[in-house]
Amino acid sequence: MPVAHEEYVHTVGLGDSIPSIAHEAGHFWETVWNHGENAELKGKRKNPNILNPGDEVTVPAVRVKDYSGGTDTRHTFKRKGVPAKLKMQLKLLGEPRANEKYTLILDDKSINGTTDGDGNLEHFIPPNSKGGKIILQGGKEEYPVNVGHLNPVDTVSGQKQRLNNLGYHCGDDSNELSETFSQAVTQFQGENGLKETGEVDGATKSKIEALHT
Repeated sequence: MPVAHEEYVHTVGLGDSIPSIAHEAGHFWETVWNHGENAELKGKRKNPNILNPGDEVTVPAVRVKDYSGGTDTRHTFKRKGVPAKLKMQLKLLGEPRANEKYTLILDDKSINGTTDGDGNLEHFIPPNSKGGKIILQGGKEEYPVNVGHLNPVDTVSGQKQRLNNLGYHCGDDSNELSETFSQAVTQFQGENGLKETGEVDGATKSKIEALHT
């Protein structure tokens, strides 16, 4: 996507987020998120990292600034960094995987680290990062890491993604209802003191949101 010299509308695809769209267009993410034409989308989605494929984002034109200075003088320009931050918590059977070594591979770059006492890890990443995988137990365990792929929790796909991340197997992350999804919802409800209906009602959705940080 080229740097925008004129305002245009971007149709969100899988993996897009406001930071990634803004980065590709040459903007800070706040510029796009707070643009007046995106007020309705902002109010609907609430989180700049959670968009639904098909959403439309208005990307404003980039404002070009001119600076003048003597040719015999050295000039220093400071580029403001716009990294995004990836935050994850690793758990095993509901318990944090504390002080555990891991290798995080994102966009062909490898990061080695150790989780904190609560199983958390944090890393700055490029706003347009698409993800990769995390490797645990010296290569015995590998899990995909998708960045910007989380759909809104009021969609079936968003509910499936969150339940899968929480360890409740839903199969694919499409918007199609399935028996596997219903069974995962029932299991989640039973383990969290909710009425076991197999359907995501208001209380179930709120609990999913509360647990999926």
